[in-house]
Amino acid sequence: MSEKSKEIFLCAICNIESGTCNEDCKFCTQSVKYKADIQRYKRKEIEQIVEEAKRAKQNNANGFCLVTAGKGLDDKRLAFVCEAARAVKKENLGLILIACNGTASVEQLQTLKEAGVDAYNHNLETSKDFYPKIVTTHSWDERYQTCKNVKEVGLRLVCGGIFGLGETQEDRISMLESIASLEPMNVPLNFFIPNKALPIEASTLLREEAFSLIRLARKTIPNAMKIMVAGGRELMFGEEQYKIFENGANAFVIGDYLTTAGKSPKEDMEELERLGFKIKRERD
Repeated sequence: MSEKSKEIFLCAICNIESGTCNEDCKFCTQSVKYKADIQRYKRKEIEQIVEEAKRAKQNNANGFCLVTAGKGLDDKRLAFVCEAARAVKKENLGLILIACNGTASVEQLQTLKEAGVDAYNHNLETSKDFYPKIVTTHSWDERYQTCKNVKEVGLRLVCGGIFGLGETQEDRISMLESIASLEPMNVPLNFFIPNKALPIEASTLLREEAFSLIRLARKTIPNAMKIMVAGGRELMFGEEQYKIFENGANAFVIGDYLTTAGKSPKEDMEELERLGFKIKRERD
C-alpha cells in the first residue's frame, strides 16, 4: 500500500434516542415492531452525549454522529438534536458533527445547520426496486429526496447502504449508482447483522464477496472522500477486517454501533498503529 493509502479516517456514533421507531424496516432492531432485546430510551442526557463526544475525540475520531430512532424529524426531535449539537460544538473538539435523524425537509436541515451540524447522514439502504420488500411504512423516494434536501442547504451528505438483506447483485449495483448520482462526501457501507427478532435470515454474503463490494463502491463513487465500513465490520471480516483498506475503504466506525457492540477502540488503535496506518483528520 502507498503512503497515501495508509491514511484513514475514523468516525464515532452516538445513539441519542434508541429503539423507539414505529417503522417496519426488516433489518433494524430499533423498530418497536420486532421487539428485539435492545436498550430503549427516548432521550439521552446532554451531558452524556458531550462525554461521548470527548471520548470519540480521545479515540482519534474525525466525525461524531448524533443518531435518533424514527422515520424522521418532528419539532421535539429537531429541538433535541439541535440542543445536543450546540452542546458538542461548544466544547471545540474539532469533530465533524453529523446528524442522522431520518427524513428531513429543507427547513429542518437548515435549522440543524444553524445549530452547528456539519453533515447529514441518510442512507438509501438498498435499490429502489428491492426497497419495498424490506420496508413498507415509507418509500425509497422519500429517502432520496431527503438526500437532495441535504445538498440544497449546503450540508455535507453522508449516504450509503446495507448489504446482505437478500438483495441481488443487480440491486447492489443499482443502489451504488443511485448513491453516486447524489455525489456524497461519505459513503458508509454496512453489512447485515442477524438478530433472532428480525424477519430477515442471516446473510449468506461471503467475505471475498464483501471485499469485492467495497471495491465496487470505490469504483462506482470515485469522488467520495470516504468509503467507510460501518456496521458488521467485525462479524463480516473477522481477523481480516483491516484488509478493507486494501480494497478501497479508507474509513471505519470506531467503538460501538447503534444497538450492537463494536471492537474496543484500544484494540483497533493498537492494530492500526502496528500496521502503520496514519489517522487523518479532515482539517489536516
